[in-house]
Amino acid sequence: MSEQPLHLPYADPAFVADPFPLYRQLREEGPVRRAVIAGGLEAWLVTRYEDGLAALCDPRLGSDIHDASDPRLLRQLPATERESMLRTMLRADPPDHTRLRRLVSKAFTARRVAELRPRVQAITDGLLDAIVRAGRADLVADFALPLPVTVISELLGVPTADRYDFQRWTDDMILQGPEPPDPAVADAAWQQMRAYLTGLLDAKRANAGDDLLSALITARDEERRLDEDELIAMAFLLLVAGYITTVNLIGGGIAALLAHPDQLRLLRDDPSLLPDAIEELLRYDGPVNPGIARFAREDVEIAGVTVPRGATVLVASAIADRDPARFADPDRLDITRRDNAHLAFGHGIHYCLGAPLARLEGQIAIGTALRRLPGLALAVPPGELRWRPSGLRGPERLPVTFTPGSVPDGTGPAALA
Repeated sequence: MSEQPLHLPYADPAFVADPFPLYRQLREEGPVRRAVIAGGLEAWLVTRYEDGLAALCDPRLGSDIHDASDPRLLRQLPATERESMLRTMLRADPPDHTRLRRLVSKAFTARRVAELRPRVQAITDGLLDAIVRAGRADLVADFALPLPVTVISELLGVPTADRYDFQRWTDDMILQGPEPPDPAVADAAWQQMRAYLTGLLDAKRANAGDDLLSALITARDEERRLDEDELIAMAFLLLVAGYITTVNLIGGGIAALLAHPDQLRLLRDDPSLLPDAIEELLRYDGPVNPGIARFAREDVEIAGVTVPRGATVLVASAIADRDPARFADPDRLDITRRDNAHLAFGHGIHYCLGAPLARLEGQIAIGTALRRLPGLALAVPPGELRWRPSGLRGPERLPVTFTPGSVPDGTGPAALA
């Protein structure tokens, strides 16, 4: 293992477009490697599958940023509401994590998510109805983004018309490139987001609905299982996490299929492969890249390497999910792959709560798009696609062409209303 950390070259368009050759080199060089990642932060990359699996279950590696020794991690969060933003189950350890997760887990069980299938299908069809006649579209802006935003907004009870505001605030707060967001811009965005959520929660207190935010208000006001900061932080997390990775699963998944026409054709011919295809797209080039951060609460030995207390440990799921010791022919996209226990949703107590919903949306979105958009093809050369450089991987835009179609009677954009 090199004494000097490797700087991941986020400024290199070739790396951003295809980081996997360098990832393969890192994995072959050793199981744990110091690296400078986006935002100039130093982390210890865990690059192999079995080590990553163990690390995600190791209680000595926590999720609370307060355990990190690098002060820049806290400084990258909006200063005015730093502590509020950290009071989510994403950044909490037991017992707070257990308490917070229990409050919302029932809304994301496989059974409850399955009940959403007809509505997700209606939203999907409505979005496609709006573009099928044109024969061309940007499948990120026109489809992959509004679909999960609409679904999570309805689940939480957030007016869908407000999505442009909270998407903009989210973009201003979250790392989008190799450099951290401008602190003043991030602060302003969080203050606007908090003011919006506070007003929304007040409105629901006055007129509760059959939605998840109304249920959380009950847990806050009547059952005393949340304080006000936790309620706002939970609303923020569910709203943002409910769409931001699924956008990239859908957009990146369609892009991967277009780059592998044999797999695209196989899926068109046999839609029963959709569940396996979604798992393979998550493994092959999933939306979380390079991986999942944890913080060493004490000195921890990982694969024979001592990681010091306070260090940021990045379980590099995007690298581990192509580990040949775990996956046969890992650099090949194979939608018939069955043994596919990838780490794209994490593992252990922080396993992604929204995984069933993301899978459902991915299956419906990609399957319906392939069925209703015959002749689907990129409208630009593959090399012209621009990919998000860090953290959340997916195409920024996905311009495509297809054979124009018609809108079935009785459907159309009204399905989104």
